[in-house]
Amino acid sequence: MRLELGNILINDVQFGEKTKVEDHVLYVNKQEIIDLVMEDEHITNVDVELARPGESVRITPVKDVIEPRVKVDGPGGVFPGMINNVVQVGSGRTHVLKGAAVMTVGKVVGFQEGIVDMTGPGADFTPFSKLNNVVLNITRDEKLESHAHEKAIRMAGLKVAAYLGEAGREVEPDEVETFETKPIFEQAKEYPDLPKVVYVQMIQTQGLLHDTYVYGVDGKQIIPTILYPTESMDGAICSGNCVSACDKNTTYHHQNNPVVRALYGKHGKDINFMGVIVTNENVYLADKERSSNMTAKLAEFLGADGAVVSQEGFGNPDTDLIMNSKKLAAKGIAQVIITDEYAGRDGASQSLADSDPAADACVTGGNANEVIVLPKLDKVIGTLDYVDIIAGGAAGSLRDDGSIEVEIQAITGATNELGFNKMSATGY
Repeated sequence: MRLELGNILINDVQFGEKTKVEDHVLYVNKQEIIDLVMEDEHITNVDVELARPGESVRITPVKDVIEPRVKVDGPGGVFPGMINNVVQVGSGRTHVLKGAAVMTVGKVVGFQEGIVDMTGPGADFTPFSKLNNVVLNITRDEKLESHAHEKAIRMAGLKVAAYLGEAGREVEPDEVETFETKPIFEQAKEYPDLPKVVYVQMIQTQGLLHDTYVYGVDGKQIIPTILYPTESMDGAICSGNCVSACDKNTTYHHQNNPVVRALYGKHGKDINFMGVIVTNENVYLADKERSSNMTAKLAEFLGADGAVVSQEGFGNPDTDLIMNSKKLAAKGIAQVIITDEYAGRDGASQSLADSDPAADACVTGGNANEVIVLPKLDKVIGTLDYVDIIAGGAAGSLRDDGSIEVEIQAITGATNELGFNKMSATGY
């Protein structure tokens, strides 16, 4: 499969009479977005606000972040199985509004949504402070059950991202990136002397509101499967979970997975990148055994000499991570895991809930329990009502002077386990 990503660089976002891209500025018709979101009867109100890098703005609680895109050539459309038909993506050309994002906030389901500061010390911990954000502050029907509430907000974000992406359909991209992976036997023959490497992507699927979607299917209902890397880059995976903000993979993370990009960067030079194995994270032991068995089998089937394994979440998923590592090693496949740590505020506690000598190569996204003080900012988009109960917060986190003391666990993307952050650690 061969995919072209046409990046249209967005340096600013402003409201305007027409939604369009002009001179690297995304102009947004506010009313059209409101009308689109309000098509869902479960949503009672939505406000659309803009947040730019460097502004004294705090956004919370953040549910999802999505990059606006449009399919301009080739089969399928953006977010297949979610807002478009289930057509295989990963080929043709997709235009990307690079530097822009749609963000969903409001009284979101669950207590594990995050904080994004557009300036100050908190901004250094999240990649989304560097983007020009169109923020949907959504109010829903109070009688709505949790799962329906989550779906309403999720779908609103995806629809608005697709709507904004259309503004780039006829725009000449500033750069075009090309990525290609061939069918297994062709790919293996192309670089016969290079080690064959696969990427095992673990997705959060551990119960109600812990959902990730693959071509519109809840990942809890899949068995491990193989994707072309370009499918992952082209919207085949979407977030739908309400878990700790620091290591949650938003839809934006899936669209811009740095592991896929890094492996493509080495492809044909140091490695032969064979493909992506998507596997779920399970609650019950039998399901963990099943998925990890199949993950190792698929890696073997692809002829892998090595694998990179990324996790999403912490605690219970640590067992899935270590099972994958052990079973890959048992088949003679060298592997490295990417995770983060919950090592206590002093960093002295056990970093992972599970471990094994086979998992002897590890990349960490940092310690989520590290404490930070976020100063009061001039504007809040959303509400501060949940700061004291958000994952990483505690009673008294919201101080009388408007500042917030929390663990970086509360910051969206702070310890991301795809490496989409600036945090790591060094052992001595």
